[in-house]
Amino acid sequence: MAFAVLLLVFAAPHSAAAQIGGINTYEFLNLSPSARVSALGGNLITVRDDDANLALANPSLLNESMHQQLAFSHSFHVAGISHGYASYAHHVGKAGLTGHGGVQYISYGTFDQTNELGEQLGTFKAAEYAINVGASKQVYDRLALGANLKAITSQLEGYSSFGLAADLAGVYFDTSGNFTATVVFRNIGTQLTTYQEDNPEPLPFEIQLGVSKRLRYLPFRFSVIYRHFNRWNILYDDPNAEPSTLFFGEVDTERSRSSIWFDNFARHFVFNGEFLFGKKENFRLRFGYNHFMRKELSVDNFGSLAGFSFGAGIKVNRFRIDYGYSAFHLGGGLNHFGVSTNLQEFKR
Repeated sequence: MAFAVLLLVFAAPHSAAAQIGGINTYEFLNLSPSARVSALGGNLITVRDDDANLALANPSLLNESMHQQLAFSHSFHVAGISHGYASYAHHVGKAGLTGHGGVQYISYGTFDQTNELGEQLGTFKAAEYAINVGASKQVYDRLALGANLKAITSQLEGYSSFGLAADLAGVYFDTSGNFTATVVFRNIGTQLTTYQEDNPEPLPFEIQLGVSKRLRYLPFRFSVIYRHFNRWNILYDDPNAEPSTLFFGEVDTERSRSSIWFDNFARHFVFNGEFLFGKKENFRLRFGYNHFMRKELSVDNFGSLAGFSFGAGIKVNRFRIDYGYSAFHLGGGLNHFGVSTNLQEFKR
């Protein structure tokens, strides 16, 4: 774990800036790459198995069991927005490397183009793409390191931008104890060309930590992920929020401060679990909870499942089919579908 310790040392200074929405460009890079990940709270950097989709968020998870796996997923957002990811992984035995490549995309749909008087002049589209390549190598018995490189292009009507980003990661895995721990530096990069001249925008850089454990006597694995390690305050500063009051109209500042601290702390976490049924684990049930998403998307005085997610996966013959649903808002959620296969199975 020497690599992880070094990363944590360099990451120790926490940014004090609040609120993360609207700060960065290329935010689509943080979208879930697969239906499985969507069902698990939108984040899964802790599981080292044969799912090549996981390498998009954590390249150190690449391993020999992913050899020749081909995967495709597509999600349907509200308002006609769609997002997807296609990937392929390959293991090079002589070099001891496992590599992967993929394309991540998002389409924002078709928009009406109007002038200042509201007269329609035509239509336009908006979309963003990222071409991703990466590799991982096991450097010790229980430690693997990995890296991704991404070429990013964005076209929003007449505005365009191009950028480069990289991910650096390390994972410690104890197969006998069914335990993993990981650290990921995501989206390290910059814009090479900007939407407007002399107006560069930062990428959604983020440090993530996570642990995962599979229970010994139950076919269940859970993960706990801590996001935004490099930024402590990720609260939304709501100007309409009112402080809680005690008797006689006195403001309960102590309780307010403690509740605000705890709320901010909880927003950093994603919790998820996965049941693995069958001798070959061909049927899986999944659920997740993202407190940040719940607090950002819930509506006061209205109950909803915002922040919760669930899904399932089943293997039929040579194909694994996955479905995930993330509850975003009272107005709707995200439906995510995926299919994957291993090309080696067609040679048998």
